[in-house]
Amino acid sequence: MLGCSCSGRLPEAAGFAGWMNTRLTMNEKTHERAQKLIAQRHLEPVSPDDAKWLEAHLAECESCAVEQRQLRESLSALHTMHLDLPRNLASRTQFRVRMRAEELREKEPTKKFIWAIAAVSWVLGLATAPLVWHGIEWLGQTTGAPKLVLQAGFVLWWSVPPMIAAWAALADRHAAQKDQAD
Repeated sequence: MLGCSCSGRLPEAAGFAGWMNTRLTMNEKTHERAQKLIAQRHLEPVSPDDAKWLEAHLAECESCAVEQRQLRESLSALHTMHLDLPRNLASRTQFRVRMRAEELREKEPTKKFIWAIAAVSWVLGLATAPLVWHGIEWLGQTTGAPKLVLQAGFVLWWSVPPMIAAWAALADRHAAQKDQAD
């Protein structure tokens, strides 16, 4: 803060060079701390040590004292304002929150369904693995393809369905987030 009348006093052991080096940063940190404590004090209690430090700082620093005074006046003005709110505002808000939660529950696929699909996929994968392996082996014998290509084909046979499922889940999540944004 500019125009601060803070002394920025440090213990004598630090010496003049230490005092000069830390004075510039101490003032900025001191004011940041004071501003946080001023705001915090209006929302919740501060520790006795912080309260004592803040009072001492406000006694020395005019700009922080002005800031506290302005905040106190602004909060007093807000407390004296009268707002006419509908009587049923709280119940209407609760109703809308419940409706939105129900809507989200209906859109969200159940975890049991996802686990059932995963289980069926594993069972079918295990049951068809020998058939797929024999089919790829036959394809390799007929075409003369290298063994590495055949093994890569077998791995792709197993990895493509989970990739498609992951893509579908991500697309569904993206669509749900887009709906929430609207």
